[in-house]
Amino acid sequence: MTLKRPESVLVVLYDQHHQVLVMQRDDDADFWQSVTGTIEASEQPIQTAYREVAEETGFVLQPQHHTIQNCRHINQFKIRSLWLHRYPKGTIFNQEHVFCAQIDSQQIVQLTEHTAYQWMSKLDAIEKVWSATNADAIRRFVPEPKVSHR
Repeated sequence: MTLKRPESVLVVLYDQHHQVLVMQRDDDADFWQSVTGTIEASEQPIQTAYREVAEETGFVLQPQHHTIQNCRHINQFKIRSLWLHRYPKGTIFNQEHVFCAQIDSQQIVQLTEHTAYQWMSKLDAIEKVWSATNADAIRRFVPEPKVSHR
């Protein structure tokens, strides 16, 4: 097994109604998350973001039509102990580059690494996701729905 680089992306996807896409990991039924993935040696974080969105959801986003926004925010978190064997010996922290994108929720989600998915309100998504960094990214980078004042 090739060891993972302790640097990854988190891509929060939301739709035109500010509903957030969350997915259930296939190796932990209690672990719901946004798109995530390790940055490969030859990649820049933005390239990883586009690749991981395509791999995990089937959404092939084109930079000229569906821009993934660099939130210019990097989280550092302690890697779960049950996953430490995936990283070089002595590695305990991961650097996570945060991105977000608005997409059309009418598109078909094609899961490859997850068991289920849900579109949910920003507040429900914050409550549902497992990691604190994912909840914080949803809180900070998913826009609030515009309120109509009639």
